[in-house]
Amino acid sequence: MKLRWRALALCVVAFAAQAQTDTARPEIGEPLLAAQDLIKARKFKEALVKLRDAEAVTDKTDYEWYTLEHTRLSAAIGAKDMNGAARAFEALDAMRRLSDADRLQMLQAIASGYYRAKEYAHAVAWTQRYLGAGGTNPQMRKLLAQSQYLSGDVAGAVRELRAEVLANEKANTAPAEDRLVLLLTASARRNDDGNYTFALERLLAYYPKKVYWAEMLDRVQRKPGFSNRYALDVYRLMLASASMRSADDYMAMAQLALQAGLAAEARAVLEQGYATQVLGAGEQAGRHRRLRDLARKQSEQERAGAAAQEAQARTTKDGVALVNLGFALALSGQASKGTALIELGIAQGDLARPDEVQLRLGQALVLAGQYAKAVSVLNSVTGKDGATDLARLWILLSQRQN
Repeated sequence: MKLRWRALALCVVAFAAQAQTDTARPEIGEPLLAAQDLIKARKFKEALVKLRDAEAVTDKTDYEWYTLEHTRLSAAIGAKDMNGAARAFEALDAMRRLSDADRLQMLQAIASGYYRAKEYAHAVAWTQRYLGAGGTNPQMRKLLAQSQYLSGDVAGAVRELRAEVLANEKANTAPAEDRLVLLLTASARRNDDGNYTFALERLLAYYPKKVYWAEMLDRVQRKPGFSNRYALDVYRLMLASASMRSADDYMAMAQLALQAGLAAEARAVLEQGYATQVLGAGEQAGRHRRLRDLARKQSEQERAGAAAQEAQARTTKDGVALVNLGFALALSGQASKGTALIELGIAQGDLARPDEVQLRLGQALVLAGQYAKAVSVLNSVTGKDGATDLARLWILLSQRQN
């Protein structure tokens, strides 16, 4: 954080206006003026030495003390003598002659100086004094959290960073990526899973990079109780978030889709892999081609039998067949029709896994572009088998599109 020396060295020019009512004796005024000239020349250590001549004069008036300490403060900050600057400020503050603006400026300068000197505990204390005195510079809030983290007050840094993010969002401003990363790092140091997830979700929302999606999806799968039924759903999120990492990801997703009887989805995944030139090259090119051929063949068979399958699904007593067919249609590019069939299946009832069904409906609504409705449905998903976490990630994707 850069220091504005001209603003901080107001003592060099500020006293002329007071000359009519406040004056310093020559034996004090001359070394003070000499010190101020040295400050202007950025010879701060020499200025501190020159101030000893003024300090040696006895029976100083309040104005002479005020001018001396004001000049000492500027020189000490320039010389990076932050303890000296702090002592000068305390003396000035006790005189109660500082304006509110000057007081805030000095507090900010001292806090910033301690931060640059890597005396982070002092930086925290002085930044808190600045904020407590009514300071509003947003850079100082950033400095506070960084100082807390670097001083070892990780819990304080987490509190400050979370409050900063919430304030940004209240003001409809995206939190800075580096602040979210710092919150993520600080939360990890404290094993604070709640704030870690809070930060990671916002990184996905505002800065949806592959590395953040990979971290989140890995965390979801590592959670106790995560069901293997949702392995394909993890790949769906990778695909939807443009975070597929390799040819192996495309091949694994396609194979899982084929095993689930979703040949149209498998075909679409493989075609995308070819379109992005991830598939179709290298030693595995033949394997890629054979799987694509199989997916194409099975998807054509699915399409040919879709009408008969729908007619049969409508005659069943429960809604399972309608939900499954509707989801398959949504994945094959018929999202609106698929959504309607899933809703019909839900209305028909007798569903073994209602949370999974709501997840499927939410995904289909996202594919249909009905983002607001999708968010409402996905927010209703509960359970500890992974469905709730996956629903939350689909919500993040929906909000990016909405």
